[in-house]
Amino acid sequence: MKVKIHREGLNILIILLLMLLVLNIPAWLFIRPVEIPVVFSTLSGITYLLVLNFFRSPKRTYTGKRTPETVVASADGKVVALEETFEDEFLHCRCIQLSIFMSVLNVHANWYPVDGEVLYVTHHNGRFLSAYLPKASTDNERSTVAIKAKCGSTILMRQIAGALARRIVTYACVGDEAAIDNHMGFIKFGSRVDLYLPLGTEILVKLGDHTTGGITEVARLPKSNSQTEA
Repeated sequence: MKVKIHREGLNILIILLLMLLVLNIPAWLFIRPVEIPVVFSTLSGITYLLVLNFFRSPKRTYTGKRTPETVVASADGKVVALEETFEDEFLHCRCIQLSIFMSVLNVHANWYPVDGEVLYVTHHNGRFLSAYLPKASTDNERSTVAIKAKCGSTILMRQIAGALARRIVTYACVGDEAAIDNHMGFIKFGSRVDLYLPLGTEILVKLGDHTTGGITEVARLPKSNSQTEA
């Protein structure tokens, strides 16, 4: 697994570095005793490393058994919701909601959860409540992507901004090929991803489980009738 810095963070990291240099150089030149600039520089270094850690972008390849029904976690984080609900934006039916919460320490790149084709992409403006709250799915700023998996099922993925997140980036476009090894987007600073899966899906995780985006198999979609008959 290769790790690099995500392109969404390059400008932020460069600006932050310049700001910290502007603050630290005068501190070393003019502030005494020397212990004060030492502490100041140490705190600056820790801050920069935390932001650098946030924008890491690992290149991952799914190594499990890959079938048309395979659903892989779209994000690193913790499973915070797993329930039957009604999805009324695109699917307009009852389905299984599987939500993964990302803390500021998690990788915030998002992966496609299935192999297939992108059917629908839209962005909604909204509030910035804690992404851990259930109503964040409908009240917060969010992007929605619907994908038709190769097995024939249609699933919906929703990127949700959190209390600290102020920008959702979605790379998916209608007609794009979705592949679980590829990034679908990025959410900056604390957020959540919801998956809406058809009833009958076999769920492979439980509440409280930790997932690795692009690696952890979280569910298996129902087989289509044609596959079952074959």
